[in-house]
Amino acid sequence: MDAKVLERFPAGSPRGSWPAEEYAARRRAEGLPATVVMDLRSDAFLVVVPANDED
Repeated sequence: MDAKVLERFPAGSPRGSWPAEEYAARRRAEGLPATVVMDLRSDAFLVVVPANDED
């Protein structure tokens, strides 16, 4: 799957804080098919959407 990264969030957020999930939920409310994935190499959560062929 080709994806476009909208935002990156460090994995070490405070307990009870889910900034990547909250950001993705706001994008989904706007109609974007945002998903949160973990980038193990950078130890970060990425909010991604499917890449368009025209990009």
